[in-house]
Amino acid sequence: MNERKLKILAAVVDEYIKTGEPVGSKSISGILDIKVSSATIRNDMAVLEQMGYLEQPHTSAGRVPTFSGYRLYIDKFVNPVALPEEERIRLDNMLEENNAFTEETIIQNAVTALAELTQCTAVAANSSPKFSVISKVEVIPTGKRMYVILLITSSGNIKNKACRLEFDLNNEQLEFFTKYIQEHLQGVSIEDMSEEMFEKMVAALGAYMVILSPLVKSIYELSTDLKQNSVTFSGEENLFSRNDLDKMEIVRFIEHKNELSNLLDDTFNGIQIKFGHENDDFIIGNSSMIVSKYKKGSKTAGSLGIIGPMRINYAKIIPYVEYFTEKLTLLMSDDVQEDDND
Repeated sequence: MNERKLKILAAVVDEYIKTGEPVGSKSISGILDIKVSSATIRNDMAVLEQMGYLEQPHTSAGRVPTFSGYRLYIDKFVNPVALPEEERIRLDNMLEENNAFTEETIIQNAVTALAELTQCTAVAANSSPKFSVISKVEVIPTGKRMYVILLITSSGNIKNKACRLEFDLNNEQLEFFTKYIQEHLQGVSIEDMSEEMFEKMVAALGAYMVILSPLVKSIYELSTDLKQNSVTFSGEENLFSRNDLDKMEIVRFIEHKNELSNLLDDTFNGIQIKFGHENDDFIIGNSSMIVSKYKKGSKTAGSLGIIGPMRINYAKIIPYVEYFTEKLTLLMSDDVQEDDND
């Protein structure tokens, strides 16, 4: 791959992002700053096609980039620049709208702003609950043989679940279970709460096993819920405005969008770009996802990014994703420091 072919590839991608139409050699010859004939450009484009970076939708048409072509273009030519000060101030104001004092509000503001700025679908997966520990578990009688398990974590998450028992519990049994839960679960990380751990807890109930094991099972189910990433979306309607995405695939994506959390959870540090054709779990073909991690203290707290067509302005969108994830990390790390000071 020589420099001329790289420049031709970059010109094809740039022109295709602008127009959405297959790009021919004549168009490229008017764009490039190198003096070569249309025939030479045509030959180089044919070689790029053989290498898998370009494809020709129709025999008489020009060429369009493949996802491999986009990948090479992004690696070699996309150099996102820092956002100007006035733009950063504007983004900060968007994050602080609606009195954004909680993690949920800050994340919702971030995805709303990203969707508006990029005209794509913005998505965030908040994985911080599974990195918290259990602060408190209560058993609350609510009726005949009916009890509610209330579980509170260090990150402020509150989960509850109704549970029907075979017998009403007396004061002695309730006191035993409350003390038992404090000894076995208080201060335990949500991430460490495994099925094996709860099976051992049930076995350790001894004479109370038959009566109290449904309560232990309910706590396990609540902890399993907390391990699932909370996924927030905004701007799903933006996908329908794109002619280069399949409408039925978008519908299926929206119906199963919470399943995207595993794909987001696979993201490594820094900006990651994934294409629909590369991932079987990514329902929308001809699409791309730009995503980055944000942290809470020293731990990864979640992922934030956008989903759109492959034909988007990467150099423009990447700085927004980078800035918002950096800002989320700053805001959430400040919360960790305040908690430590308290």
